[in-house]
Amino acid sequence: MSDNRKPALGFIFITLLLDVIGFGIIIPVIPKYISHLIGSDLSHASVYSGWLMFSFSVMQFLFSPVIGSLSDRFGRRPVLLIALFGFGLNYLIIAFAPSIGWLFLGRVLAGITGASFSTATAYVADISTPEKRAQNFGLIGAAFGLGFIIGPVLGGVLGQYSLQLPFLVAAGLTFLNWIYGYFVLPESLPKENRRKFDIRRANPIGSLMLLRKYPIVSGMVGSLICVMVASFATQSTWTYFTMEAFHWNESLVGYSLGLIGLLMAIVQGGLVRVVNPKLGPVKSIYIGLAFYGLGFLLIAFVPQGWMLFPLMIPFSLGGIADPAAQSIISNEVPSNEQGELQGALTSLRSVTSIVGPVLMTTLFSHFTAKGTSLYFPGAPFMMASLLVVLGILLARNTLSTIRVRSRNDK
Repeated sequence: MSDNRKPALGFIFITLLLDVIGFGIIIPVIPKYISHLIGSDLSHASVYSGWLMFSFSVMQFLFSPVIGSLSDRFGRRPVLLIALFGFGLNYLIIAFAPSIGWLFLGRVLAGITGASFSTATAYVADISTPEKRAQNFGLIGAAFGLGFIIGPVLGGVLGQYSLQLPFLVAAGLTFLNWIYGYFVLPESLPKENRRKFDIRRANPIGSLMLLRKYPIVSGMVGSLICVMVASFATQSTWTYFTMEAFHWNESLVGYSLGLIGLLMAIVQGGLVRVVNPKLGPVKSIYIGLAFYGLGFLLIAFVPQGWMLFPLMIPFSLGGIADPAAQSIISNEVPSNEQGELQGALTSLRSVTSIVGPVLMTTLFSHFTAKGTSLYFPGAPFMMASLLVVLGILLARNTLSTIRVRSRNDK
């Protein structure tokens, strides 16, 4: 595999790019699509949106350890292909949904098979040397960034013609991705590095217990939880926030998300590869999270919609933290447990995804509902800023340990 690392990174980059484009396409139309199905306003629709993400996350929490362990047993490629096929079916179900219940069915299916991110991350870990992992994990962020440049912009344009059209295009791209992976994507996990499937380890609790085996990893869990929950201010409420506070349409929402994606691609695809090696992982995490928290705070109190565009710059600079954290965690775990590790981290994300969307959409709904005592659409972003600050405080001891260990190694 060492001779094929660069081509393999290219394969996984394209696979993730097509996957994220398919996901990004649907974001600008989700609020009005839910409002159409339930016959109500954006404030009420945001609550349904939170519970849709909740249903997806519960399924992902239950099944991602199984998927991660299966990828350690049978390889990354077949698991990734199954995940992509499940996502394609999810988009078709949503596109033809006659009622809100069908949207829940689609999200449940996507949650069960939704292993593309964790499996792709394990794939990158398989083909990366320890010193290159932070840079290569940055490529995952770049794929997400580029996907969010193309996807939301395209979704905003398509949504002007039909609310169902973005879902159909997303399904087509996902199945195209599946075909691409089937014929092009090589296997990354050699047979000698595979391990037997153990049902006792392939469960959410057992998977999370893996994080306790490694002190550095377990020491980062509290911080990761805070930052992951904070991220749902953007993921769950950005479209609702901009439509409610500034009366943006689907196209403008798509363009704004496209700009965020462009900045993410610049930061994680380029800046990370230059800045992180110079700063080191510890400083990268501190500086990245500081920018992230500041960005949330400024968004929460922005008085005019156009101001969101320049504020996306400090917000996006927070992206230098994630590859550094991924590198620290991945370097603590042996190669034959990388799939299980990423399954455990996906389970952790799923736990926060159970809490985060419901928390953020409930805050949004409460502070934008008719008759509310305080109208504050930016409430989810204020909460996110506070959570990032808490995450920095919780990570201090572990990051200090890493810094001391690095000095001793020198």
